[in-house]
Amino acid sequence: MFAVIKTGGKQYKVAKNDIVTVERLNAEAGSSVELDSVLMLGGDGAATTVGSPYVDGAAVNAEVLEQTRGPKIHWFKKRRRKNSRRFGGHKQHQTVLRITDIRKQGESLVADEAEGKAPPTRADLKARTNQAVTEAHRIKAKTVRRRNTVGA
Repeated sequence: MFAVIKTGGKQYKVAKNDIVTVERLNAEAGSSVELDSVLMLGGDGAATTVGSPYVDGAAVNAEVLEQTRGPKIHWFKKRRRKNSRRFGGHKQHQTVLRITDIRKQGESLVADEAEGKAPPTRADLKARTNQAVTEAHRIKAKTVRRRNTVGA
């Protein structure tokens, strides 16, 4: 089961136990939030429900893991031949959420298929990401070696 939610002017496709980084929400770490701007529900062989613009009575519950800041974004302005340069940057405030439940009209749509299985931690997700990046670099290096040996 998945849902498409809207928060902070952006849309996110989420499922149970997903960890999502969204624009800052006013909530303390460890608290629970309810996101009721659900644009679409679907998955698990059920009929997909599309809202107009939102699905009536649908909500997504999430647990706030932490309040953090994103990577630094740098900007630079220059006026040519005027010795005028401006350099700056900022870090965007973000909230890290773990999706706990997806509901429609008060009923939970997410079956507890992961009984006895703990939800993934940030470290697990980071390890999976690092593994995928390492695999991508290995594949890229292999193709570069092949390309360099073709003309020899």
